[in-house]
Amino acid sequence: MRKPNYEKFPHFPVPGAKSCATGWDAIASRLLEAAGLSRRSRCVLVVECYPGVDEAQVRAELSARLAPVVAPDPREALLPPDKIEALVAPFLGGDDPVFGFLSNLALPQFFDPAKVEGLRAQVAAFPTGLVLLVGCGARLIADGDVFVYADLARWEAQLRFRRNESANLGTVNHLLAPGLQYKRAFYVDWRVADRWKRPLIAQWDFVLDTHDPRAPKLADGESVRRGLRHAVTRPFRVVPLFDPAPWGGQWMKEACDLDRDARNYGWCFDCVPEENSLLLDLDGVRLELPAIDLVFDQPRALLGDAVHARFGDEFPIRFDFLDTVGGGHLSFQVHPLTEYMQQHFGLHYTQDESYYLLHAEPDATVYLGLKEGVEPTAMLRDLAAAQAGTAPFDADRYANRFPAKQHDHFLIPAGTVHCSGAGAMVLEISATPYVFTFKLWDWARLGLDGKPRPIHLAHGAANIQWDRTTAWTMKNLVNAITPAATGDGWREERTGLHEREFIETRRHWFTKKVPHDTRGGVNVLNLVQGEEAVVESPTGAFAPYVVHYAETFIVPAAVGPYTIRPHGPAVGAECATLKAYVRT
Repeated sequence: MRKPNYEKFPHFPVPGAKSCATGWDAIASRLLEAAGLSRRSRCVLVVECYPGVDEAQVRAELSARLAPVVAPDPREALLPPDKIEALVAPFLGGDDPVFGFLSNLALPQFFDPAKVEGLRAQVAAFPTGLVLLVGCGARLIADGDVFVYADLARWEAQLRFRRNESANLGTVNHLLAPGLQYKRAFYVDWRVADRWKRPLIAQWDFVLDTHDPRAPKLADGESVRRGLRHAVTRPFRVVPLFDPAPWGGQWMKEACDLDRDARNYGWCFDCVPEENSLLLDLDGVRLELPAIDLVFDQPRALLGDAVHARFGDEFPIRFDFLDTVGGGHLSFQVHPLTEYMQQHFGLHYTQDESYYLLHAEPDATVYLGLKEGVEPTAMLRDLAAAQAGTAPFDADRYANRFPAKQHDHFLIPAGTVHCSGAGAMVLEISATPYVFTFKLWDWARLGLDGKPRPIHLAHGAANIQWDRTTAWTMKNLVNAITPAATGDGWREERTGLHEREFIETRRHWFTKKVPHDTRGGVNVLNLVQGEEAVVESPTGAFAPYVVHYAETFIVPAAVGPYTIRPHGPAVGAECATLKAYVRT
């Protein structure tokens, strides 16, 4: 195992940015200055909050220091709880603990128009002094003379669900099971809040970061927007997040320098802007904000025109790690076909993916595709019996089980049954819709909460492609690697993905400088071999950017040509990157 040099908190400086105010006293001082009550008699200070922000804390801390003449609570204008439940119910899939339908709701629909008008009148009734509005929907009440946006990454919102610290939009369901809170947030809350946030980014006077409630930070909005504009001119990384799993392993503890006393780490989301954070260094102070803000604010420069035209302001490529070294098998599973995803869940593309082996123990395997002659009714009957507890499911009777070694690449178009076995460190490269896994069998184990993990046999049965059997799988999905190009000290290989998948992957082996070009589309790369490499601009358009083994990094479409070469301890050794981009 290498000495860990994996950077867990990647950040980048923003040229010309103003420093953040840190701590509630400094934040209040900055806001009082912006309010300018020495120059004018009245100021309405609006703090709009993303769901999951501790509105009560923000309101209390600011009220104690700003002494507003009135501080109306936007929650008072919400619809009654029963009406909100009726509003969101069509998108929650009934009793299904995982799946629903993406909401098309907008934030104003959660509020009573008459009550909103009442709060507006309350604000207008104070002709002098400071009026403070804090909460999700505060901007519905007033535009404000000073506008603060309190943002929060989805990952931190999930952690607050797990700690029973946060409720869903318009509810007081702090004690609801975290999985059900996540489901509501995924299908409803985050969709509603993102629709509300997108047009507001250009209007932010300040951004409030309360990811660490003990050290809140306030940045001026233009510095944040400057940071977003700067990000798309250079390579960058988002902040990776790590999570245990029922099947989790031990490899990432060493490779990523994680807590050795933790039970396991099964997941690492190393490039999922919908959940990851972005760290902006604003004059020496790091501000954390959701990486999805970059996609919302700079979609064309980040994604490129062709990708943006196809996906809008969604980041379509996901890189994550699945660690089963010293752990167990993943669930035996299948992903939905595109039309099934559209009709049942409201997404316009599905979770095609692949497994790239960063590391493999001698006995590592991957289940992929069906054996020849499998009878669908027999397999589904045995899966149902296993779910009922009658008898364990014999996956080896029905599915191919391939030996897996380091640098193998297994392609998994939607509809293909699959599962990474124990003893593997997988770099999973996939399309972004990441909750749409139909578990068919979970090896009779319990989740980390001590309860059986949800199985979705009906969904799975409707999507399994029964003709993807051994011969087809070996020809199309197992190490479909072909030479692509060579140069001085480097060679390029095409490693996939399957023709049904929109992601193309290329592997470069190199001992010298390798030329790359985004060609107008976003690139996502991982250093899959070598201690260290440096990404450079042939024209000096951005500062050299150093990456380490197993780190995923994004090269925005606007970058154009760039090069990668071994760096530091890797000079003289052979390195390798795996690059993904959208086929156009």
